Parts: sequence; C-alpha cells; structure tokens
Amino acid sequence: MGLLDRFKSKDKNRRAVLIGLDGAPYTLVRRFIEDGTMPRLAELVKRGTLLQMDTTIPDISSVAWTSFMTGANPGRHGIYGFLDLQPNSYKIYFPNSRHIQCTTLWEEAGRRGRRSIVINVPSTYPAQPMNGILVSGFVAIDLNKATYPPEFVPKLRELDYRIDVDARKVQESHDALMEDILKTLERRVETLLYLYDNEQWDLFIGVITSTDRLQHFFWDAIEDENHKYHSAFLDYYALVDDFLGRIGERLGDETLFIMSDHGFTGIEKQVYLNRWLADNGYLKLKENARSIEDIAEGSRAFALDPGRIYLNLKGRYPSGTVERAYRRALLDEIKQGLSEISANGTAIVKRVYERDEIFSGPRTDAAPDLCVQPIYGYDLKGAVNKQELMDRDLLTGMHTQDDATLFISAPRDDLRPDKPHITDVAPTILASMGLTAPEGMDGRSMFARE
Repeated sequence: MGLLDRFKSKDKNRRAVLIGLDGAPYTLVRRFIEDGTMPRLAELVKRGTLLQMDTTIPDISSVAWTSFMTGANPGRHGIYGFLDLQPNSYKIYFPNSRHIQCTTLWEEAGRRGRRSIVINVPSTYPAQPMNGILVSGFVAIDLNKATYPPEFVPKLRELDYRIDVDARKVQESHDALMEDILKTLERRVETLLYLYDNEQWDLFIGVITSTDRLQHFFWDAIEDENHKYHSAFLDYYALVDDFLGRIGERLGDETLFIMSDHGFTGIEKQVYLNRWLADNGYLKLKENARSIEDIAEGSRAFALDPGRIYLNLKGRYPSGTVERAYRRALLDEIKQGLSEISANGTAIVKRVYERDEIFSGPRTDAAPDLCVQPIYGYDLKGAVNKQELMDRDLLTGMHTQDDATLFISAPRDDLRPDKPHITDVAPTILASMGLTAPEGMDGRSMFARE
C-alpha cells in the first residue's frame, strides 16, 4: 500500500511525529547532510522529502510557533510578538497561551479522540488542559504551571528536565554557555525518548530550542573553521542528528515531520527603528525612556520588536496624534524613508509590508501598520534607549524568514510542488492522521492528493 493509499484508508489510528529544531535553517541542514555532519538525517531524507519553507512575518518564534500550532496567521490567532501593547494603551504585556485566539493542532486531534504528547513548543505557557501531556516551552518560568497534567512534574524533575538554556551563562563565559546548551540538549533528548517509549500517543511533538540559542551566540563559529567553538558547533548538530536517528529507528507506520520555525544567518549590525523614527521626527520620548510606555506627546509612529511599526492614531492610542485621513500619506512617507536606510552604501531594508498584505482575520485590529523585512545581516530591534541607529552586541546570529526547514517522510511526488509555509504544517499533520483541518486554518495540506 502506497503512502497516499494508506492516508485514504479507513484506519483511524494513524499516528504522526513532529520534531522541531528551533531556528535550524534549511541551507545549514542541507550543508550538514552533504558534508557528513548529519548522516542519520541523510538516511531519513533518502526516504522522504526535505524542503525549504517560508515562515511568518515577523519571523520571531512566538509568532512562528503559534502560526505552526494553529495553522493560522496572526490576524486570526492574535500573537504578533513576544511583547505587545494592551488595547488602547502603550502598556506592554507578554502574550501567553491564554491569548491565542485559535485552537491548536493537538486540541483538534483531542476533539477527535487522539492523544498527544507536546513538549517544549514555545508560546504554550501556561500549560492548558488537553488530551495527553503538555510541557510548555519558552517563555515558561515555572515548571508546575508549564506542565499538564501537573502529576507529571515529579517525573520531569527525576529526569532533570530543563525548560530552556540559561542564556545568562554567557555573562560568565562562552564556555559556560556552551556547556549549558549541551546539557540542556542531553536532558531534552532523554525526556523525549522516555515519553516516546513509555506513554500512549497518537501525535508526538517534541521541540529542541537550544539550536536557536546556539546560533544566536555562536553563529560566527560555524562560519569560521578556525573559531574556538567551530568543532563544538558541529558536535552539537551531530548530537541532534543522533537523536533524529534514534527517532527514525523507532518509527513504524508513523509519518515523521522535522521542522524549524525560521532560518538563521550572521549579524552585521543591530538596527534600532525607534532611533530612526526619533531622528526623523516621527517619535518623541520622555527623558530616560525605557520602553514605549515612555512615549511623549506629539509622536506619530513607534516600533516594537522585530520591525513592527505602529502609527499613533487618534482613537487607537491615548495620545494619538494622527488623523485617519492622513494615514495613507504617513505610511507612504515612512516606507520611503525606511527604503533609504543604508550601511556601507547598501540599502538594509528588503521590503516593507503593510498590514493588509500579510494579515487577515478578526484580530487584525491589533496588527502593526507596517512590518519591515531587512536584508540578511541587519537585525531590527525596538529598543528606545539607543543613541545610535546601528551597533553590535553579543549576538552573532539572527532570524531569517525564507529559509526554514521542513522534512516529511513522504516522496516528493506525493507533495505539492510549491514552497510550503509554516501554516501548512498543521493541516498536513492532520491529513497524515486521517483528520480534516478545521475552518480557520489559513494553511493547507502539503499532500498533492487526499
């Protein structure tokens, strides 16, 4: 029986496995397959399809993973960043799982009687009740609140489970941070394999986020063979490869998915959009401003991470100054100005998207007016306390939107020919389990025929 014939069969017990590698870019994964760093993944790819995938704009993990788990764009699920503004105010809050306005992939599976194991998916904190086990990922701060059912917490502590890498270790030394990255991976792998082998499930989702942490702090190491941590970077991915191989050994009839939520590249400069807005008369800040909560009267626009620009409209914000009749002219003016930002003679803005170009749904009222997409190497930031437009800090790697990874254990001929988008993953997983995607998912199954 062929793969698609099996999907069409009346068997309602088909299972699916998804392994997430946060931030692992397609181009790097392909390189590691070809140069022998990831031989076990290479064997899996021979029996399936490895694809380059587009992710969300903004290409930040909270938005991307939420779009993955719901199959919806931010205009439906309502998450636009790790930080956002409370309605009709400049007050910052941290969106969490309770703010997601769409049902998740595992909730849909649960409604059809399927049990899921979901470990370390970002933006799932605090853990919500479900049919199965869920352990929240970044940004989870309390293991008790991150775990459903709570009775599973003692086992996690026995396994010495770690929610995330302690990035503060870099202040001690890069050696300490690398050690923590490797230790976190070790504990995550042991926990995932324990759950895979010892719990009942129909859908298994396990995410490794230390890939992202490694690349933020050590991307320069993979680009330089003489770098102190070049070998350690390769060794880390070899460990990830071993884990993928161990999952591959356990597969029966399950469909395997491997994905990242975005790509990665090296940083040339951090770019502070609020500095540009202030320098060009669009933003006014109170003295010693620390966040957008310190916005001053007379502001016409402001920015939030990463590359989100909001017009300070009357009626939308407490001290809004922009009449809606002037919105179009102001958008055009800001877009033109952004297109002229350059570094060493090179324009750093690839494209500026307007709200309606990339968002749709009932939550678009909270969307930014503009989303700025930079060229590779220029990482957009929303800090308000910077005196220079561009600088560098400890990070050496940044996210990219067009180089995420998607592997499906299905032949290429069974899949659509077009480039996938991250919102396509959830309906594809549901299809692999013999389940139809619900209304409200913007993505569509990658299988060519169903």
